[in-house]
Amino acid sequence: MGEVAQELGENTSAIRYWSNYFEQFVKPQRNAKGNRLYHPEDIETLRQIQYLVKNQGLTLEGAKQRMTEDRRGVERRVKVLGMLKEIRQDLVSVKKAL
Repeated sequence: MGEVAQELGENTSAIRYWSNYFEQFVKPQRNAKGNRLYHPEDIETLRQIQYLVKNQGLTLEGAKQRMTEDRRGVERRVKVLGMLKEIRQDLVSVKKAL
């Protein structure tokens, strides 16, 4: 859970709450200790939820509705945003190298 939270730049309580609230989309497995184990698909779904809540300013209910109605559209937007962030990082690296 901590690794997922760190990767998304969120606190663990937000990740836990989103996992519980969006249980139809995020289905982490649990180990013998009861810790949540997230698969890459779950992390991508959490990234989509983060985009809807933080970037688009939707409420959790609004984000759930958007995920239900237009999941593919949300996936595309999040992927494009991720690619743009990578390009920006590359450009910053090139600028520093000059």
